[in-house]
Amino acid sequence: MWEILNFIRRNKKIFIIVSLFRSIKKNGLKRTINLIIGGLQQKKVHLQFYRGLLKNERKGQSKMIFYKKIKISIITSLFNTPPQYLIDMIESVMDQTYADWELCLIDGSNEDNTQTKNICDSYIQRDNRIKYKEFKNESVSERLNEAIKMSSGNFIGHLHQSDVIHPSCLYEIMKAICNENADFIYTDEAFFSEKYYVSLKHHKPNYAIDTLCSCNYISHFTAFDRKFIDKAGAFRNKFDGSQDYDLILRYTDIASKIYHIPKLLYFHRNDKKPIPSDIKKKMDNISTAENVICEYLKGHNKNAKVEGIIDLSGYYRVIYELKEEPLVSIIIPNKDNSEMLRKCLSSVIQKSTYKNYEIIIVENNSIEDATFAFYEELKKYKNINIVYWKEQGFNFSEICNFGVQYAAGQQIIFLNNDILIISHNWIEEMLMYSQREDVGAVGAKLYYINGSIQHAGIILGLGDIAGHIFHGAPHDAVGYMSRLQIVQNMSIVTAACMMIKKQVFDEMGKFEPEFPNSYNDVDLCLKIQKAGLLIVWTPYAEAYHFESRSRGYDVYSKKKPRLAHDTVLFKRRWEKELAAGDAYYNKYFSLEEYDYNYR
Repeated sequence: MWEILNFIRRNKKIFIIVSLFRSIKKNGLKRTINLIIGGLQQKKVHLQFYRGLLKNERKGQSKMIFYKKIKISIITSLFNTPPQYLIDMIESVMDQTYADWELCLIDGSNEDNTQTKNICDSYIQRDNRIKYKEFKNESVSERLNEAIKMSSGNFIGHLHQSDVIHPSCLYEIMKAICNENADFIYTDEAFFSEKYYVSLKHHKPNYAIDTLCSCNYISHFTAFDRKFIDKAGAFRNKFDGSQDYDLILRYTDIASKIYHIPKLLYFHRNDKKPIPSDIKKKMDNISTAENVICEYLKGHNKNAKVEGIIDLSGYYRVIYELKEEPLVSIIIPNKDNSEMLRKCLSSVIQKSTYKNYEIIIVENNSIEDATFAFYEELKKYKNINIVYWKEQGFNFSEICNFGVQYAAGQQIIFLNNDILIISHNWIEEMLMYSQREDVGAVGAKLYYINGSIQHAGIILGLGDIAGHIFHGAPHDAVGYMSRLQIVQNMSIVTAACMMIKKQVFDEMGKFEPEFPNSYNDVDLCLKIQKAGLLIVWTPYAEAYHFESRSRGYDVYSKKKPRLAHDTVLFKRRWEKELAAGDAYYNKYFSLEEYDYNYR
């Protein structure tokens, strides 16, 4: 089957035809035609479409009276701003349905640039909420700080000189302040071309610190309580080029309520014209961002090295220093399939650079002589222990829980017997996160034997209960917003290869025996999240996964009843969480497609 599927994937025309028939079967002919038309239109949609607001919406928002009286100061640094860019930016602020704002423009343009001042003066005559000041300073941080000094608002938002905001932007910010008691707010954003066509939409996850240390995904639009300036300082000129990144890391760290508005309210101009910087300046900015992340981590007593990811500008890899090298207990359930187990163990023993580990094989009612003969071979390894689970039937949860009873390690790795390790430092890559007190579980990047993606994190609600994001994507795929290439927070990772502290596993109540076959890892991860701990997925711990070869897929007809049982139980137990949706998966993405397609 894999050969057939690979042949289809490699031949674009055949792939399109097969996809077309699948869509017709799933959605019907009429909806398929509409999806095709919508997809073609989606490639070239004008900015005004996304910034449009119906008359009754505008009227309702304009008349809205919030119980908190908040002035929002928007600060913008100007430097030789192209006239049309400046006009677009100012008018997008004047177009706001929420009226209690001020726009503080600080101008560091060259002496011979009079256009910027003239345009600003003309708008000041029309609207007294606009403030302007010339401030000749090369540091963008110093200019922004000067703009803050000009401001008088309770909340401050930062708008780039070339960008625009949605008419409802400040209205939505006010809703978050009043309804959610938020003191740090950020929105989704989109990029538009010189001809005002939207080229990319960035629908973001909720606050995720590990994702944020991999890239400044929060970016724009942000609004924050003025009190943060007194608590953590303003922009810092030593981080010019990444001053926003630095501010976001510091302010989200002290915020009492970070709130993400999952709406496209900020539009970033993707100007292809040459910008006034050379390659050296771009490299300096990358280095500055690395220093920003390092300083943030040091402030939390986390020693780490930060590296820019080659070919992914604006993305970073954090390599944490291991505080110690504790014993790691690798739990492998097994029933027969001795050759598969042999390959799994060989890959662990031969590939692993981390040496302080033990392997506990949980024998589950094997019947083949070859299996027990192999167990005899394994007796020569002092760090491999075989324990016997004598209950009848298959219950993954109970088998794993039983194995943990024999584990001497502080850290546990649950590993399926159909896993083949790829990364030599896979244990270190997972341990560097699992050693942190704020992390509950760590997952790895898993591939099918043909190289396509099997596991890159699990999304709650995807495919009804929970599904593997990027399932079946090519081995070298980058993914939406480079998600396949960066460490990030997820709601769930698979127990096929999961690291967790033994103490956390015990405190969470272990795997739930009521989920004998499916969703036991999903249930565990949700309990971890509910306890306030993070789940981390890393693409730097890699392995092949011959998914469910040892016991078959639950979707096979004879095994559907047991899947149905687990599904009903899970929905009853996690009804509220399913209704709320995955915090790390934006509501605009489909729960039926597995590669960040829009609803």
